[in-house]
Amino acid sequence: MTKKVVNVAVGVIEKQAQYFVCKRSDEQHQGGLWEFPGGKVEDNESVEQALSRELAEEIGIQVERSEHLITIEHDYGDKQVCLVVHVVKAFSGEATGLEGQPSQWVNFEQLRTLDFPSANVAIIDALATSK
Repeated sequence: MTKKVVNVAVGVIEKQAQYFVCKRSDEQHQGGLWEFPGGKVEDNESVEQALSRELAEEIGIQVERSEHLITIEHDYGDKQVCLVVHVVKAFSGEATGLEGQPSQWVNFEQLRTLDFPSANVAIIDALATSK
């Protein structure tokens, strides 16, 4: 039996060499871990549309410009995901956890100290090589 692949738009929000991260609620898949914000791409939207919608809903920013960083396919065993990751350097609004999730701005060195879902490690590695 083939698992359904969940397509996810992920935003690496960057501002003045800081990155915005959120903590997943304990009830979510990979709960209690830090993540770059984003969410599921719906059937009727592009990755860019999903990214804009999710970031507006989840952290209250409007994406003005983003660039593709990496696409990651990862099998967690219970769920398979395809993460399409964009770096967002141009946006309006103030990033904050609108769904009550803990959130913070961290520098690159701090990113490496946080616990992320295993699929997110490749994002941090891609950021390191893009610097």
